[in-house]
Amino acid sequence: MKADKEFSGEMIPLEIGGSTVELYWMNTGVLEDAVQFAYAYQSLSSRRQKKVDAFLCMKDKKLSLGAGLLLRQGLAAHGINEQEAVFAYGENGKPYLPDHPDVHFNLSHSGEMAVAVFADTAVGCDIERIGAADLPLAAKFFPEREYRYLAGFPEGQQQAVAFYRLWTLKESFVKAVGTGLSLPLDAFEIAIATGGHDGGKEQIEVRHHVAPAARYLFAEHFFSEYCVSVCLRIDYN
Repeated sequence: MKADKEFSGEMIPLEIGGSTVELYWMNTGVLEDAVQFAYAYQSLSSRRQKKVDAFLCMKDKKLSLGAGLLLRQGLAAHGINEQEAVFAYGENGKPYLPDHPDVHFNLSHSGEMAVAVFADTAVGCDIERIGAADLPLAAKFFPEREYRYLAGFPEGQQQAVAFYRLWTLKESFVKAVGTGLSLPLDAFEIAIATGGHDGGKEQIEVRHHVAPAARYLFAEHFFSEYCVSVCLRIDYN
């Protein structure tokens, strides 16, 4: 059994503002077998193994292991060995590669899915399994216009998809900025609007934020019951 063959994720290229972001994904159900889990676990660095060990629930261990496997795969595509890579951490705990300043990454997982993104500038991602819309949560943590946007959808699947789109877009932005929990979700607004007079492609932008001066561009991808958002930071010259 070869880890590279058995435990590699799929890669989807996403075009964002003229840049290509590599989105890797994996259904962690492939790690259900104890022997496969152990083999995959041994293929990763002790740093990632400690992250896996920190979880008590096997479901969470598999998600952390899956994210680590995707990290390894994405790093390898850039000529970096995950077991030998040097990681450093920003002020709010976001990891980065000091020896490879042009390789940026971010990880996320939910349900049984793990994702990783790689880009040549700061990037954030978030994945969530789509469930019922939580309007009370939105009323508590989202700006008023975001809440009104959600409330404008009929109850059921449409409102649920709108809720998780907003949630993942907001989380991906926070992770791209790298401020962690120090940036509240109601400190900025995600606006989703149909572009142009011809009813063209939707435009997604962030408003009223206090993040560092830069442009933040978004892309989305949907699996059968999951919503993924990616945010790319473009620094002004």
